[in-house]
Amino acid sequence: MPYRAPASEYQFLFDKVVGFSRVAETEKFAEATPDVTSAILEEAAKMCNEVLAPLQRNGDMHPAVLENGVVRTSPGFGDGYKAIAEGGWVGMAGDPEYGGMGLPQSLVNAVNEMMGGACLSLQLNPLMTQGQIEALEHHASDEIKELYLPNLISGAWSGTMNLTEPQAGSDVGALRTKAEPNGDGSYAVTGQKIYISWADNDFTENVCHLVLARLPDAKPGTKGISLFMVPKLIPDENGKPGVANSLKVVSLEHKMGLHGSPTAVMQFDGAQGWLVGEEHNGMAAMFTMMNNARLGVGGQGIAVAEAAYQHALGYAMDRKQGRAHEGETIIGHADVRRMLAEMKVDIFTARAISAACALAIDMGNAQDDAAWKARAALLTPIAKAFGTDVGIDVAQKGIQVHGGMGFIEETGAAQYLRDVRVTAIYEGTNGIQAMDLVARKMIDGGEAAYALIDELEASIEGCKEGNSDLAAKVFTAFETLRETTEWLVEQDMNDRFAGSVAYLKLFARCLGGYYHLCAAHRAGEDGVRGRMARIYIQRLLPEHVGLAEHVRQGAADLYALSVEDLVA
Repeated sequence: MPYRAPASEYQFLFDKVVGFSRVAETEKFAEATPDVTSAILEEAAKMCNEVLAPLQRNGDMHPAVLENGVVRTSPGFGDGYKAIAEGGWVGMAGDPEYGGMGLPQSLVNAVNEMMGGACLSLQLNPLMTQGQIEALEHHASDEIKELYLPNLISGAWSGTMNLTEPQAGSDVGALRTKAEPNGDGSYAVTGQKIYISWADNDFTENVCHLVLARLPDAKPGTKGISLFMVPKLIPDENGKPGVANSLKVVSLEHKMGLHGSPTAVMQFDGAQGWLVGEEHNGMAAMFTMMNNARLGVGGQGIAVAEAAYQHALGYAMDRKQGRAHEGETIIGHADVRRMLAEMKVDIFTARAISAACALAIDMGNAQDDAAWKARAALLTPIAKAFGTDVGIDVAQKGIQVHGGMGFIEETGAAQYLRDVRVTAIYEGTNGIQAMDLVARKMIDGGEAAYALIDELEASIEGCKEGNSDLAAKVFTAFETLRETTEWLVEQDMNDRFAGSVAYLKLFARCLGGYYHLCAAHRAGEDGVRGRMARIYIQRLLPEHVGLAEHVRQGAADLYALSVEDLVA
């Protein structure tokens, strides 16, 4: 079964579930009318299905390579990228002043997911550039904006993010890369960075690196970090790529998956760079880029889940094995039907959470509304972690549906799991997302969480007609979430951390119950949405009870099991 981008699914979410019309009603996004939105989804889907999806296996079987210091990308990736750039998909959300479309994040999120489902290795490239565009729009000088933004938005140049060093992973404050003033407004950047996605390619005119480094007078830790724009080719007086900068790709990582996406070790040897934002305040600018990427990475998990599900579904509809309860192929076996059903309803859940998060970002930006911004901040770690967890779970279920053939590389089923596994690690591991949720996002004493719970519980009351039994189950789950949140915010931080992953999943499970209930109520209980809601609410939502119990255990039992006990 060839990949089919889920444009109609996003149209349903926008129209029936998350209320996208509120975004289109704002002055900032007034041009995102229903006709425009539908046309964008359809055009993006067409490109994904016809241009990008055929590249999926190429990237895996013919990885990017480093030859004499030059990165050679997978066959067809250059043409695929050209289609993305010429279609304007890189700069969808970019400022129109610099050539962007100025479209809402909700649409960007949808298009990115469809591109990721078609070919995740290639989609990583524009995703990184989009994050850089947003960081520059918020923090760069007018001079840097005027030079870099038009080229990044058009896709002529691409962007990267350089944080990690061998000794500084999640602990970014331990980085050692330094930047020394050149006396002409530029800086000499020296150091090594690792895990740099799309650090180089052979299809854009230039590659623009955002690099975290320390100035000579910087304090230790994250408060002493600055951010620099360090291009591969230094722009000349006309703004065109000129002489090569003092940087290089040292090597490409040999990865479990995403073989078509070159992940590099980068060396900067006095490379010329320009300060972005204020001195010693680089983390603020980088977090703008990272928050963009976190929602995007959650979407990558959903993207792979969708592709893996379609792949498994096609196999199950063709494969004959044993005597099925219904039909002649394995899709008629109860356990295969269970796996496919769970895959489908969890993809919907993750996608709805992601869409709701993107909508909150749009409303916060359009109205400069503190409540919407708090909603977006609360949902971001949930969207990232749950989206990628679903991607991994659906991909491994996809292998299971294939049986022994899933373990054979020629079927392509294993690639989805290999590709998606890293999404739970980069842009902040899912454990870090959960810790962020129970710490920074609960610094308000749970106010943003309670506001969301109150709003959704009121909406659940309106969904009871025709779905009273399902609505009652969802309402009960939200009361458990409320009580668990009340307990959580009273605990010390390590006890919160011990149950943070379970709490994040508890929150996501409850949100899933709500979105499925809404879909069933607004599309008709007797249709496919009603049948999906019943499967989710009766089979997966009950997990909330065990998750809440897990959260309330705190940390004591974990530390009672000593290091010696773990070794024994």
